Amino acid sequence: MNEPSEYRYVDHPAAWEKCLRDLEAQDRLAIDIESNSMYVLREEICLVQISTPEQDYIIDPLLNLNLSPLGEILADPQIEKIFHAAEYDLILMNRQFAWELNNLFDTMWAARILGYKKIGLANMLAELFNVKLDKRYQRANWGERPLTASQLRYAQMDTHYLFQLRDQLARELDEGGYWPEARETFEQQSTVELPDDRFDPDRFWTMNGINKMPPRARAIAYALYLFRYELAEELNRPLFKIMGEELLLRLAIEAPRSMAHLGQIRGVSKWLLGRYGRELLRRIEAGRQGPIPKKPRPPRRPPQAALERYDALQQWRKERAQARGVESDVILSRTALWAIAEANPENPVELGSLSEIIGPWRTATYGPEILGILRNGANR
Repeated sequence: MNEPSEYRYVDHPAAWEKCLRDLEAQDRLAIDIESNSMYVLREEICLVQISTPEQDYIIDPLLNLNLSPLGEILADPQIEKIFHAAEYDLILMNRQFAWELNNLFDTMWAARILGYKKIGLANMLAELFNVKLDKRYQRANWGERPLTASQLRYAQMDTHYLFQLRDQLARELDEGGYWPEARETFEQQSTVELPDDRFDPDRFWTMNGINKMPPRARAIAYALYLFRYELAEELNRPLFKIMGEELLLRLAIEAPRSMAHLGQIRGVSKWLLGRYGRELLRRIEAGRQGPIPKKPRPPRRPPQAALERYDALQQWRKERAQARGVESDVILSRTALWAIAEANPENPVELGSLSEIIGPWRTATYGPEILGILRNGANR
């Protein structure tokens, strides 16, 4: 194994220029990021770790560096970018910097295609190379500065061994004849759809137990639900650090009218009581006096025939995956299944029109089976 040498912490423009020249000269890079998602309402990238075969860099985007050239490297199809479980990182990169990526090798997806069961990076390095990663900073607040030397060493380990892992998995993909499938998967994973993270008041109805509450308690809970988000946005804190759902519902049921009563409710912290206790009481009273919230209409149910086609395709996918020893979505994504079930293609040409969603390799490989299932379903 290639043992880690000293990392380079890139924390000023001159160091970044030197690092950038090295990165631009490479034909493959190993990349990871650290964010502060557990500590803010809207997370941001707090570290970018990039390794070359010779050097590990830890780039600090919070220290006024012009990172736009990194976007050009990510988009360059001549440079392979190695990630382990790239999706979340690519979403953050796209949302924060509008970066796009070409030429991905995702070691997590390669492992899934090969049928590995424990696909976390630490598990894979331990299984394949007897390397044990330190997990103590998994929940660290990477937005805080200064970072300790042990934190930076931890961050270094997320990319240092990715070259060896990539090469091992690439050999296994080649030996098993899985490269066409892997290339298609990597290309699909390179394009991420940004989640809609706008506040949706209707998510109120997804809270556990909300539908069983008395109507007036629901009105109080809704008032608290809106207040919690307002406060989270103002303070840039995650919702659960303002008020957990269990506490929110408990407050709605008990509906305290005084600070003394509010302070006796289990889960109300000194911070919440001292800073926002009176506003909480005001919101509870507004819920007590206000209208009862009405549950929105559920989304329109797909046609029964499409649901039956989806169920048949899902069963086929499950059996296909079990026979091969992989998870079902390795065979075909849920999105692709729904697209097929709704379109109900009757021949290869019609199925081929969905290849942008399914993927050309999967369309060619599974197309005859898919069309057979759809025909059998129509004849039942």
